[in-house]
Amino acid sequence: MVSARSDLVLLHGVVMSGAVWREVVPLLEPHHRVHAPTALGHRGGATALRRPARFADVVDDAERLLDELGLDRPHLAGNSMGGWVALELAARGRAASVCALSPAGFWHDDAAHAGAVRKLRRLVWLARVSQPVAPPFLRLPPVRRLVLRDVALRGDRLTAADAARTALDTAECAVAADLLGSDEALTARTPACPVTVAWSEHDAILPVERFGPIARERLPGATFRVLPGVGHVPMIDDPNLVAAAVLDSTRAA
Repeated sequence: MVSARSDLVLLHGVVMSGAVWREVVPLLEPHHRVHAPTALGHRGGATALRRPARFADVVDDAERLLDELGLDRPHLAGNSMGGWVALELAARGRAASVCALSPAGFWHDDAAHAGAVRKLRRLVWLARVSQPVAPPFLRLPPVRRLVLRDVALRGDRLTAADAARTALDTAECAVAADLLGSDEALTARTPACPVTVAWSEHDAILPVERFGPIARERLPGATFRVLPGVGHVPMIDDPNLVAAAVLDSTRAA
């Protein structure tokens, strides 16, 4: 059974920020002390001192943050890049449990990797070119749904302010080109803690039918589940479903 108010660290995806967990955090706080930091080189995160930045640098910075917070082995939950970071930290012995939501890094071949990167680069480009005029248009629910279609089924669920913040996070991610140009892949294979891999059913960035089997092969001891009715960033589509998945993971530990 999970001890009362154990620590839980939430790790976001590439070009996002810790704010993407905003609706999930209140659902988790009755059970855990929740931390939702922003990653190295992302808007609001620590400055990347080495350029081009690498995913390995993001993992190192996340471990530095755990040390700074005095967290030896907290529960970890991460989406996309955050899931990748969580699995790498777990392999270093820094996790009590991991809930990886559509984790990145499970590249089977160059074409699979390139397809995901192409969509993410388009997202960054769109956020940057539209930034001067985006806020008024994001007040319209159909526009929010269209702009966020690669990462969520229901982008219109976000308020106009949250959608504008998400666009700004994406536009001002200083290491977007560095990380999206990296040839790295996930190296962790057997984390020394319980792992849940929860893949979004309608993931347009990392489709479960393409990347799920690779994750199953690489993490044979993990619990696998598919989250119904959500896109690549499930916190946007269904915060309650995400919170339930995370709590199932921590309780299993």
